[in-house]
Amino acid sequence: MKDLAVRLAALDADAGAALRVIAYFDNLVEARAGLTSIVRGAAMLADCPARLVDEQRRVRVRVTQRGESAWADGPPDPAWLSIAAGPAILTLEKPGPPGPVGAMILERAAGAAKAVLDRTRGHAPAPDPASVELVVDAAASPDVRRQAARRLGLDPAGTATAVALETGPQVFAGPPPPFPGRAGIGPAVPVPELPSSWAAARTALRFAADGTDEDPGPTVVHHADLGALALLADLGDQSSLPDVRALDRTAAAAPWMPATLQAVADAISLRAAASALHVHHSTLQDRIAHAEHLLGWTVRAPHGRLRLQLALALRRLHRHP
Repeated sequence: MKDLAVRLAALDADAGAALRVIAYFDNLVEARAGLTSIVRGAAMLADCPARLVDEQRRVRVRVTQRGESAWADGPPDPAWLSIAAGPAILTLEKPGPPGPVGAMILERAAGAAKAVLDRTRGHAPAPDPASVELVVDAAASPDVRRQAARRLGLDPAGTATAVALETGPQVFAGPPPPFPGRAGIGPAVPVPELPSSWAAARTALRFAADGTDEDPGPTVVHHADLGALALLADLGDQSSLPDVRALDRTAAAAPWMPATLQAVADAISLRAAASALHVHHSTLQDRIAHAEHLLGWTVRAPHGRLRLQLALALRRLHRHP
């Protein structure tokens, strides 16, 4: 391979360099090198820092072009060269386009890293529930929360997001993944401030719907999207409010009523609501007239639509105390 690379380089410098890259990473794979060695090779061959991040497995490796391990906080620049290595992302910290040699470095390093991840970390480790509970517990001391963060693979100097599920809290260093059921997502905060993100996530969870005919609406709610609506969670028993009772009475009148009112509250127009419900515009008009009779107010005027939106939010808070 070395002789072939030398002869090929005499004809085409890029082709010869690419062949040497292939041989380099093949040797690392054959020697069962670790992730740091692979990332170091990518950094030195590309003459720029390289990083490998796998949030699921809590793997973070960064090596400078001098071969020194040195993690740097902050998200990668979107202009940097990157490639997927299975669930991980390998990044060369320089802007594209990569060129034939740079592209080969990315491809071969990613393949080598994926082989290591598949061999040594077949699946993402399940986070320790006790450590998750501690890191979001405002009553725990800062030292205890810091130790719990380290056990979870969180950088105490970095940021993280708390997520409230019906089964309990979860914490993520990066963007939370999609969730199949109800979830409330708090803001990204410094790791020592995770209890505040957890409190916000719990509030957001109360605004998350079941996603059923009886309780339609968004099943995943970000606290940052609530704005002043979050203040409604501090009210007492929402079931005693007249508008919530009116909604319950209306929902009991017909099985299609909750979804119809939710669509009217969410859509930018009645025609958009009819399209979302897959019904004819005239059918929706008839349904709205029936709903307004039961509610006691119009939902077609701006003030009535706002009243409906608030009533739906309060009803959801009542359903998810």
